[in-house]
Amino acid sequence: MAGLSSRERAALLAIVLVSALAGVANYSGWAAVPRFALATVALAGLAWVVSFATEQLGEHFGPGTTGLLQSTLGNLPELFVVIFALKKAELVVAQTAIVGSILANALLVLGLVIVVGAQRAPDGIMRFSKRLPRDTATLMYVTVFIIVLLGLSASSADPASHHVKTISIVGAVCLLIVYLFWVVPYLRADAASRAEQQPERRSAREAPRMSMSASLTLLALSGAGSAFVSDWFVAGLRPAIDQLNISEAFAGLVIVAIAGNAVENTAGLVLAWKRRSDLAISVVKNSVAQISAFLFPLLVLVSFAFSTVLTFKLAPIYIGALALTAIALAQVTGDGQAAAFEGWALVALYVVVATFTLYE
Repeated sequence: MAGLSSRERAALLAIVLVSALAGVANYSGWAAVPRFALATVALAGLAWVVSFATEQLGEHFGPGTTGLLQSTLGNLPELFVVIFALKKAELVVAQTAIVGSILANALLVLGLVIVVGAQRAPDGIMRFSKRLPRDTATLMYVTVFIIVLLGLSASSADPASHHVKTISIVGAVCLLIVYLFWVVPYLRADAASRAEQQPERRSAREAPRMSMSASLTLLALSGAGSAFVSDWFVAGLRPAIDQLNISEAFAGLVIVAIAGNAVENTAGLVLAWKRRSDLAISVVKNSVAQISAFLFPLLVLVSFAFSTVLTFKLAPIYIGALALTAIALAQVTGDGQAAAFEGWALVALYVVVATFTLYE
């Protein structure tokens, strides 16, 4: 496509070839592990293409809309993986994929971003705007509130525990409303702030590298590709789990989460290395907010179209992990600064949770 660098064209070609090979492996009945590995690599590659196409499309509208598009469409791989997992009655995989995406971004990725950002800072302290970290913590608290109450109800045999589906529907609708009332003012404030502080960027946005039609075409193709590869990924998941002798929880919380969030992982680290602390934190925090308060409740509502229903009722270990993660997020990033040891602390929390899933 015109406007792309040779490196970007080579990356797109490589992703197309890997995705095609993953399709061949799926329909030709290759061995479980190579088939699953190819689908995983293809899924991560298509996540990058979706993010790239979204970024190019966003150049036609400005930074605020770009941020919304990236946070929404960048989660297409996770969306498809969970939907196909529910379709195949893989409830544990669906639950741990969502929980894993939250934990991977909030602990592993954010922790590494803080480590890199702090090491690159002259005084060893990474500094960033306080608003988004606090907003993200609030959105996570609302999600965790619903999850914890359902967990307490189920463990105490409370009468409400017999109405998990209804409570989940009400909770999902409430979360989506809260997210809507957060995201609209946030985007407006972000657009106004950037317009005042960096008016020189307007000229750059007037000449995007790709036309709108080309961006939309690439986005549509990569989105469709994500749907197919997600199906192959889930189809190869069960045989790979059995052959590798790993748990469903580990596959969902670690493998699916890291593959589906490959773009945010890389982008956040690169921005932190470039000392663009606000942008690095924004990439990770927007993803956490998006998954917690938008993708999770949306999938809860969508799941009622299948025989296997996703609710906010989770295993106690994941309830505890999410609740403690919300507290850790507020503690580490709420003051707008973080040292390297705080980043390593978040990474350590993720490693501990991942270790637990090996034995689930």
